[in-house]
Amino acid sequence: MPSALARPLARLIDELSKLPGVGPKTAQRLAYHVLRAPVPDAEALAAAIRSVKTDLRYCAVCFNIAESDPCVICSSDERDGAVVCVVEEPLDVLAIERTGQFRGRYHVLHGAISPMNGVRPDDLKIAQLVERVRRGGIDELILATNPNLEGEATSMYIGQLLANAEVRVTRLARGLPMGGDLEYADEVTVSRALEGRRAL
Repeated sequence: MPSALARPLARLIDELSKLPGVGPKTAQRLAYHVLRAPVPDAEALAAAIRSVKTDLRYCAVCFNIAESDPCVICSSDERDGAVVCVVEEPLDVLAIERTGQFRGRYHVLHGAISPMNGVRPDDLKIAQLVERVRRGGIDELILATNPNLEGEATSMYIGQLLANAEVRVTRLARGLPMGGDLEYADEVTVSRALEGRRAL
């Protein structure tokens, strides 16, 4: 039986449904939105998608997504190269940058150790991090991996690799979220909050 959808529209729906978090219904809505959009808007979207694939690269220093190599953070004289924040993904850099509190540089691992998912240390940018530390000039590494099993395993692994290096290795503090109620917090969160307490 012939499809009620024109082939170009069916193709667009199929491609959109491959995006994470986009199911068939959302893909259909997006495709019809693109169909109804003015031609310049649709062309701008297509150009933006093409540009992401052709104009971006990974910074050879920190492995963040960048237009230039080294990236603007690694090449900035206003950033403290002696303090490096280690994160799992490029989106984590954005989250930390939004705070406006961190003035150091970054190292993006591109994942976390996860034997269940077949992700080994060699699959990440850990060797490059160790080499970066060995070259010198870094006083502190802030391990800002996610507070889950994989993130903890990754932080512990990096900590062990750098145990004899002349660098201070710290971990982001964890605890109670702002606006949260103590009575609803789980035991692990309360324990971490107690461990990470500081003087007023």
